[in-house]
Amino acid sequence: MVKEKPNSVRCYDKDGFRQRAACLCFKNAQESELLLVSGSRRPDMWVVPGGGLEPAEAAYQAARREVMEEAGARGRIDRSLGIFENVDKKTRTVVYVMHVSELIEDWADRVELGRRRQWFSLSEARKHLAKHKPVQCSYVDLLP
Repeated sequence: MVKEKPNSVRCYDKDGFRQRAACLCFKNAQESELLLVSGSRRPDMWVVPGGGLEPAEAAYQAARREVMEEAGARGRIDRSLGIFENVDKKTRTVVYVMHVSELIEDWADRVELGRRRQWFSLSEARKHLAKHKPVQCSYVDLLP
């Protein structure tokens, strides 16, 4: 099942790339445990929460919204890791680091899609992302 919002509008930049935002969500400031969510299309794989910007939405706002929808997490955005381009999918994703302060029990994608979330060590997270989401693995590789 693909998650598609009713009346959703995809936003594109001047080069025709779809604009996206995502967050690497950490349990605390030590940034040793990363929260991943099960894929909406492939529930057997783990991904970084993120998605498309809505019209007139700033990237950091989209990142917060997507983390809440997909992972049921709230927190403080600490910094931006940069913009990551996926030429094959023609997307550009602004990636932020978030320190999670709250986990909601029944969040939108859990209720509607059965999505799961789980904390992983950085090495475990890299292994999961490298299998199916090498671009997302590159987000983690930029961490100190």
